[in-house]
Amino acid sequence: MTAPWAARLAELGIDLPAVSAPLAAYVPAVRTGNLVYTSGQLPMQDGTLAGTGKVGGQVSPEDGSRLARLCALNALAAIDALVGVDTITRVVKVVGFVASAPGFSGQPGVVNGASEVLAEIFGERGAHARSAVGVAELPLDAPVEVEVIVEVG
Repeated sequence: MTAPWAARLAELGIDLPAVSAPLAAYVPAVRTGNLVYTSGQLPMQDGTLAGTGKVGGQVSPEDGSRLARLCALNALAAIDALVGVDTITRVVKVVGFVASAPGFSGQPGVVNGASEVLAEIFGERGAHARSAVGVAELPLDAPVEVEVIVEVG
């Protein structure tokens, strides 16, 4: 039996964004067996990058976290377009990349923006393994990029 995740999103007042067009030769999400892997999702909003710069520099950790949340919602949109959000049985893993200013070491707190929205939506089924990685640069000077792996039924 699938959970009514679309209803949960509506209850939370969350509208999934339109799926962002790929920037290169890849697709937004791929299913293999009972897993769906998303490509790295940038903080795109209405077809535009919602922020640029390095976290711990031009971008505050709080804004980075907000942008990571947006990345996670973009990942859910890609999953929804491929298989439907209501087919998700659990969130398996989140990988967050944070474009970090020199000396910034708060990547886990930034990626919490993605993890927390998934927990808000999926409850216990949103508990996941995770990596939060600091990097020098991301595409389009994005501050954060998030990949999500979910199990589907």
